[in-house]
Amino acid sequence: MSKSVPPNQPINLKLQAVKNVGSSWLALAVTVAVGFFLAPFILHKLGDEAYGLWILVYSLTGYYGLFDLGIRSTIVRYVSKLTTTGDDDQLARIINTSFLSYSVLAVSLLVVTAIGSRVIDLLFHVPPAFLNTAPLLFLIVGSSIALNFPLGLFAGILEGLQKFYWLNLIQIISILLRAWLIVVALNRGGGLVTLTLITVSFPLLSSVAHILMVRRSLLLPFGAKFVDRRSFRQLISYGATTFMIIVAAKLRSQTDAVVIGMFLSSSAITLFSIGSKLVDYPTDVVQSLAQIFTPMSSQFDSTGDTEGLQKMFVAGNRACALTIFPICAALIILGRSLIEIWVGPKYLASYAILLILILSTTLYSAQATSTKILFGISRHRVLAAVVLVEGAANLVLSIVLVRYLGIIGVALGTAIPLACTSIFFLPLHLCRILKIPLGTFLSQAYLLPLALCTPFAVALLSMRHLFHARTYFQFLLQLGPGVLVYGVGLLWLFFTREAMGIKMWTRFTQFLHESAGWRNR
Repeated sequence: MSKSVPPNQPINLKLQAVKNVGSSWLALAVTVAVGFFLAPFILHKLGDEAYGLWILVYSLTGYYGLFDLGIRSTIVRYVSKLTTTGDDDQLARIINTSFLSYSVLAVSLLVVTAIGSRVIDLLFHVPPAFLNTAPLLFLIVGSSIALNFPLGLFAGILEGLQKFYWLNLIQIISILLRAWLIVVALNRGGGLVTLTLITVSFPLLSSVAHILMVRRSLLLPFGAKFVDRRSFRQLISYGATTFMIIVAAKLRSQTDAVVIGMFLSSSAITLFSIGSKLVDYPTDVVQSLAQIFTPMSSQFDSTGDTEGLQKMFVAGNRACALTIFPICAALIILGRSLIEIWVGPKYLASYAILLILILSTTLYSAQATSTKILFGISRHRVLAAVVLVEGAANLVLSIVLVRYLGIIGVALGTAIPLACTSIFFLPLHLCRILKIPLGTFLSQAYLLPLALCTPFAVALLSMRHLFHARTYFQFLLQLGPGVLVYGVGLLWLFFTREAMGIKMWTRFTQFLHESAGWRNR
């Protein structure tokens, strides 16, 4: 049935990782570029109230992801594992059982969507001009997300097969076509409904392409005989823990707009979303890099390669830090200018939201590989409990603080619990599981990224002191010297093979010992 590589055939994991990461970053570059320039276009075409309503509807329907029950991550895990071990019969049962489960779920969510469209204007501060539009938007978006549950199964299969480059190719084509249609439609007088119809159509079309790709990679049989209770119990057993993490993720990512919509206004959602969107972009960059580590760690775990897991843990998180640290520094130092250029000085208050969210998000994103490894080796139960507590704390703090601090309080409600998870749980937990000393991990993963980021930050501060950027060209002039300095550092890292950071750490500790000895004399 399967065309997958037999277990005894060597796989060039390094080449595969380069292909996957390279294509993922290309897709992400297109996504970020299109989203960055499209967001202010949509904002100014629709206005604050309409744009805020659009964000609110997507935040509400984003909670549909809770009903996934962790099945998607289970698919990635078992496709990777079963194609490695060659168990084609069990693979067919897992996939068929998942498809039936998702289909039942889709029908249920269509019913929920129909009910929700009737009450959305009663629960939230919907602008009077959009009282008729809001129910229709909710119906369109909710229905498309419901249908994407069974159709989205095939994207999970491709992830398990580590065919990220196929997924990314479809994503690039979809994003570019969607952006072009949105610009044409809004320039011709289209409104929220037109924008929403275009937005929801492309994920459905992408799913059709994913199905065709899966059919090329796996001779996968479909039928009722491949659906069984044992496979369903496997899905739920692994997915139940993942479900808790999904709940926490939704509380972290979707709660803000909902709380603001309930206690403030749709215009306040717009102001908050500008700052949070600039934080989301670098987070997406890191997640795009880290996603390859779930199936890779599953393979290492299946073959008992503990050393491979340890190296992945250190090197993967170092790669995440090398990516997120300079972006964080750039947003902190040049964020005000960027917001002014991007959407206009009217929205400069969003910089405070950016500043609060970027610090905690950077701490978490720098450890993105850690969470992917936990999923890959099926050791994510404790993570689920911790992030669920974090999500609950996020919701409670946001509701309490919004009454006193407005959108600043909502940002703090998100940032404080996330920072606690990133500092007090993740590094200790992973080091304990993989049997790596905490000091060794921190030094080898983060010493080099911090060292390389320091001159980058100094260069940006110097350029900001010279002049205030008011155009994209001037912003790039400010950013350029820092990028050059950081690029030189990365080249030094590559050619001197300091990748593990061991030599630098050895020299550093030797210096400390020598200094201590000199003082003792």
